[in-house]
Parts: sequence; structure tokens; C-alpha cells
Amino acid sequence: MTVSCRLSQGIQTLVLSGVIGLMTLVSFSAQAAKPPAIAAASNVKFALDEIVANFTAETGLKLRVSYGSSGNFVAQIQHGAPFEMLLSADEFYVQQLHKVGKTDSDGDIYAIGKLALVAPNNSSLNLDPQLAGLEAAIEQGEIKRFVIANPAHAPYGERAQALLTDKGLWEALQSTIIMGENVSQAAQFALSGSAQGGIVALSLASAPQFSKMGRYVEIPQSLYQPINQRMVMTPKAGDTTKAFYEYMKSSAAHDVLENYGFGFPDSLTDKHHLHQPKLRAPQPRQQVAEE
Repeated sequence: MTVSCRLSQGIQTLVLSGVIGLMTLVSFSAQAAKPPAIAAASNVKFALDEIVANFTAETGLKLRVSYGSSGNFVAQIQHGAPFEMLLSADEFYVQQLHKVGKTDSDGDIYAIGKLALVAPNNSSLNLDPQLAGLEAAIEQGEIKRFVIANPAHAPYGERAQALLTDKGLWEALQSTIIMGENVSQAAQFALSGSAQGGIVALSLASAPQFSKMGRYVEIPQSLYQPINQRMVMTPKAGDTTKAFYEYMKSSAAHDVLENYGFGFPDSLTDKHHLHQPKLRAPQPRQQVAEE
């Protein structure tokens, strides 16, 4: 091989190495610039979409929100999923994470969820808060499909099952029950027209996206255990997530949640005393790419 050929190959190698190095640098930079990942229970989707949009408009800070069942998110976080914050549909799952050291604190209650009995527009099910209409429909053999979220990992499904059990209706409904993977999927199933009804989150049943598909009635909170929805940050939380966590405590966030049917603990009902965070974009800091 001539000297000129070896020189040419050497130059090509250097150029290729430079390109690979540049691509790696760009990849690391893109990862560093990626908005933090937030996990949220599906029942809070419509409210949280609005809250996140308001937060971004005020601060310029962006978030990536994934919606699903609280139990599934807990399993993912325990196995290393890069979520910086969890907005759970109850307290139990946050407590689980806290016990195994996967959170930075025991978190805060950000809302109290409520149940609703729903029926699609083509259903003749009589909706009433005490479920007397559902009981009558069961006795008359009119219920062929009834939908709840999966009680195994969806708090709203667990509360729905407990309520139906307390009312003496669970056994009679066993052969008709269809379970959604999360409460949002359950609402879709219940209002699609293929089921006679279901029990889902009031925050979904009352949202325009679902309310046009059918009817709903709020079930009194005295009939089931409180659905205290707790949020918590993980040890991975950065400045943007910390700012959003504080924003979730503000009256601006609570106004949106209230519009979607959520309640609040007595300690948070006086909105004049709600924390009003001073929002500004955090200063950039050097980030080290992880292997």
C-alpha cells in the first residue's frame, strides 16, 4: 500500500471518528434537553393536560406526561423507569414507593376523587345516586355488560368493586363485568354503547369528551372509602419537576381540578391560604450523561 493510500485511509478514519463523536454529543445533548417525565393516574388526564399547559405558558418549562393506572406506574418506577413525579389515584401506591425508598418524601394530597355511575346514550339504565336503578336492572336481567377499572391496580376499580359489594350487587354482576386496564379505558368501554353502564371517575364522566357519549350521576362519597389522590417526587426529580410540584399546590391548579369535579381536604379548601409559588425557569446546570 502506498504512503498516499495510507494517508487517505487515516484521514477517512479521523473524519469518521469525528462524525461519530459529534453524533454522540448531539445524542447526549438531546437527552439532556428532554423534558422530565411525569406519571399520572388516567382519571386526572383532562384536568392535568390543562394544568400542564398553564404551567408551561407561565414558566416556559415543558413536561412529558404519561397516563395509566397507578399500580402499573409503581411497578415501573420500582424497576427503574425514569419518572420524576407520580400523581397517583390514591395514597396506597405512593406509600408503597415511599417504603422502598423510591420517593423523596411521603408526598402531598393534591385532590380527592369521586365516583360516578354512567350509562351510554343507548342504555335504558336508570341512574340514581343510591344505585337502586342498577339493582332493578340486574333483577330484570337487563345488564349484559357492566364496566369498572381493574381493581388489581386501579384505585377507582377497587372502590367500585367495594361499593358494589357493600350494596350486595357484586355477585349478581360477576358474569357481566368488563374491566378496563385503567379508569379512562373503563370510561371508554362503559360509554361506547356496547355496555349498559359502569362505575368510573366523576372527573372523566363529567368531561366534555365523555359526557357527550352518555349520562352520569355522582355517587355520594359517604358510600365508599375516600379517594385521596397523592402526588410525590422521586429522587430523580430536577428543578423543572420541583417547580411543577409546587404549582400543583397553587389555587390556579386547584381551580382547574375543581372544574373537573375533584374535591380537596379541609386543610386546602381555603384558597386564600393556598401556596402561590413564584415561578421562573430554573437556571441551566451541567448534566452528565448516564451509561
